[in-house]
Formats: sequence, C-alpha cells, structure tokens
Amino acid sequence: MSRSFSRLSLCAAALGALAISALSVAPLRAAEDPVIIPPPAVDLKASDGVQTAILAGGCFWGVQGVFQHTAGVLNAVSGYAGGSKATANYTMITTGATGHAETVEIKYDPKKISYGKLLQIFFSVVHDPTQLNRQGPDVGSHYRSAIFTNSDEQKKVAEAYIAQLNAAKVYKKPIATKVGPLEAFYPAETYHQDYMTLHPNQPYIAIHDLPKVENLKKIFAEHYTAKPTLVSQAKVTN
Repeated sequence: MSRSFSRLSLCAAALGALAISALSVAPLRAAEDPVIIPPPAVDLKASDGVQTAILAGGCFWGVQGVFQHTAGVLNAVSGYAGGSKATANYTMITTGATGHAETVEIKYDPKKISYGKLLQIFFSVVHDPTQLNRQGPDVGSHYRSAIFTNSDEQKKVAEAYIAQLNAAKVYKKPIATKVGPLEAFYPAETYHQDYMTLHPNQPYIAIHDLPKVENLKKIFAEHYTAKPTLVSQAKVTN
C-alpha cells in the first residue's frame, strides 16, 4: 500500500470517526493553526560546527517541509525515533505498537539559527503541542509531540521553554510534548523524503502542510527561505 493511499485512507477514517464522536474529544484547533509565542528565555549559545535537533510533531511530511524552508537548516530528514531498529519501518510503526514517533532529524548551523528558535518554530507553526498522541486527523502514539535531546543542554532548554510557555498560558491547554534523550534515529523510507515538495497537490499536503509553510513565512519571515533544502540535494548528510 502506498504512503499516499494509506495517509488519505487514515485521514478519511479519522475524519469520519470525529464527525460521529462526541465533540469533547475533538482538538481545540487544527494542527496547522499557528500560535504567536514568545522566544525562549533560555537558549543554547552559538557554537562552531553542525548541530542536530530531533523533533516529532505528527506526520513528518509537514514537519520536514517547514524546516526545509527554514534558513540555517542544512538538512531535515524524516524518520523514526523512540523504538527499536527492527520495527523502524512505516508498516510497523503505523500500528502504534512499536514505540516510535514520526520524527525529523534537523541538521542546522547554530550561527544562523539557534536551537531555541527551532523550538519556537516547532511550537508555533509546525504543530499543536497540546494534542496528546495525535495531530489533526492523524491519531496514535506514533503521531505524538516529542523532543528527543542529544545533550543535557538541549534537555534544559526544551524543558525550560515548555515551562515558560505553560506559565504564559499561550495555549488553551497544557503542552503535551514529552522531552527525553534520543536513543537512535532511523531515517524513513526514500518515498517519504522531500514529500511536500514532490507532492504539493496531494490533498493531505495541500490541506494540512502547505499552510504551515505559509505561517512560517508570515510569522518568522526573517527565518524563511523560499527554496527548500531537500534531502536529495543536501550537502550535510546523516
């Protein structure tokens, strides 16, 4: 079964279920709706060399697509984190039983964009961090909001920012994003990479993901780049 067919089928099923279910279980806002939020009060200092951020915010097509349009990002790869290598494939993770989350590995230049700014974009325009084990029509723990850290410094920044945003009450509900150490990241299948750019007219992309890039352009104009940094063309690889 192709990814396009699978995703659309899941979306149709989810939308039908939501129409029938009680309104109390529906999300307060669409995952693609932006929220204007303050920058993090605590951030990592600029350093030399390429740095890595690992973020999960629902379907990785949109997460990857937004960060591919973010200036300072050198590469953004869709993949899986939170589970074992043996089950790190799309067929298995969509069962929701492997422990993985659809995740994006972001390689970035810390002299052009900071870790904290990436988190601000992540919480503002990439996804709705208050949704638990879902994003919009996509339901399951593999669509959870998570930050996988690769250092104590990243962990401190992420946790401090979540506490800051919760205290400021910028969302109607508490942030559901989980912060934890990265054990391993597994790149997704080739057909998932650069998906937004390759399939801009695919209904799921047009409805849920392209608006996120437009929100990036409007809200973070100084960090927006029109030309995406594609996996197939990236000079920095995993």
